[in-house]
Amino acid sequence: MNDKIKNALLFVCLITGHFLFSQIDKKATKETKNLYKNLKLISKNHILFGHQHALEYGHGWSNEPNRSDVKSVTGSHPAVVGIDFSDFSGKSKDEIEKSKETLRKNVIETYERGGITTVSWHFNNPASDEGFYWKDGISKASMSLIKPGGSNHEQYKEILKTIADFAHSVKAKNGKLSPMIFRPYHEFDGDWFWWGKSQTSREDFIAVWQFTVSYLKDTLGVHNFIYAFSPDNRFNSEEEYLERYPGDDFVDMFGMDDYGDFGRDGKYDLDAGLKKLKIFSDLAIKKKKLAAFTETGLESIPNENWWTEILLKTLKSNDLQLAYVLVWRNDKTSPTHYYAPFPDQISEKNFIRFYDDPFTLFEKDLKNIYSTKFNLK
Repeated sequence: MNDKIKNALLFVCLITGHFLFSQIDKKATKETKNLYKNLKLISKNHILFGHQHALEYGHGWSNEPNRSDVKSVTGSHPAVVGIDFSDFSGKSKDEIEKSKETLRKNVIETYERGGITTVSWHFNNPASDEGFYWKDGISKASMSLIKPGGSNHEQYKEILKTIADFAHSVKAKNGKLSPMIFRPYHEFDGDWFWWGKSQTSREDFIAVWQFTVSYLKDTLGVHNFIYAFSPDNRFNSEEEYLERYPGDDFVDMFGMDDYGDFGRDGKYDLDAGLKKLKIFSDLAIKKKKLAAFTETGLESIPNENWWTEILLKTLKSNDLQLAYVLVWRNDKTSPTHYYAPFPDQISEKNFIRFYDDPFTLFEKDLKNIYSTKFNLK
């Protein structure tokens, strides 16, 4: 093959790759790029199952090696494991380091097993006390303070350095950095967090988001993140969904957190939930990005057939292309705060049916998710 033909084929591959996958970090690690592409491929015919804090603790237990409630029921960990950067600020130095070490082990072990990590960030307010929730009379509207030029901007940069240091530290035995799906400022269209819509202008939200991504990626050299944008469910059109969208150069994945349409307080509006999923699934297809159902679930799972009759039936509808669905955590002490089944929980048998369905994928179903040799077992 002569050089002209080789160069022409290379050009076609580059152009095709550009149009097939619109990942924002052109310097992303090979493993992160492969994960992005493989998640896109999975979303066409399957969906990964995820569970928040799955390996850190579960219903009645905590800090036990290689344990998860999902594994206790199915024999496999969830394909996607949720962690949180909540303890990376607003704590003592010792507490931050202890948290980083616990999460580092979690992320590396998940990567080495072939699973995927997604990161939420319940960010403690850097300009006032009382954590990440908005509390009238106490909390400050701090997005305007941490944006470039704001009074707390330098402090914010130091917090992002802590996150970058962690991202650089999750190195597996093979010397590769573990990729992570980073989902900052989630549920921003609500008013319960200090970064919520009631406390933050559209312009300030976008400014902070764009700075966050650019600073991590371009200044601090973090190249193992996939960036996810996930409002709550307060939208009914593509235009409303994109109201605070920071732009195609700052987002890899579209998502949504939606508990309200899927049975919270005994209320179901599956048509509304499906409509919203379809809005950003189609958007991801149009923009050649990823989509995922970034949070959902039914607390205590009192509906014993919820997994197949509510969740799975919805996920299989209307040609959705979602890479994963993640349910919230199982608290270690609360008898009622859990979102995934454990042995003898009322929905356990139905969850096994959900697990056995060819459409759903768990960690055991994945092979080479970080490689060009990816295939399903």
